[in-house]
Amino acid sequence: MYTKTAPTSGWSLLGGVAVVCTLFGGNVAAKDHDVTVAIHVSTQGLDLSHPADAQIFYTRLKNAAWVACTRADRVGLVPVDDLQGCREKALGDAIRSAKAPMLTQIYLETHSLKEAANHGIEVPARLVAK
Repeated sequence: MYTKTAPTSGWSLLGGVAVVCTLFGGNVAAKDHDVTVAIHVSTQGLDLSHPADAQIFYTRLKNAAWVACTRADRVGLVPVDDLQGCREKALGDAIRSAKAPMLTQIYLETHSLKEAANHGIEVPARLVAK
């Protein structure tokens, strides 16, 4: 019996991880229960080693963080108390889970190394030296 398996490249694996693991910290309450809002953001058609594609994905992540922290009250959920904190946590957690150096570099254009460390984002040594 012969079986054929499709090889998995690193980038398609990263795309799958980003789609499955990009969980946003949009924690909201629904009648005394905490709910985590998860929005899956696809990297399909993007190469995160290219600055333009990484910027597109970063924008998608920021938009999804905003949606998770603002519109997540659709089904009777109480809005978050700290909108900015929710959005920052969501974005930071997404950047950490993607583990893409170019994406981290874009994040560091508007965030400090301390903020990155608070979210567990691994910063490549070449970016720390800048």
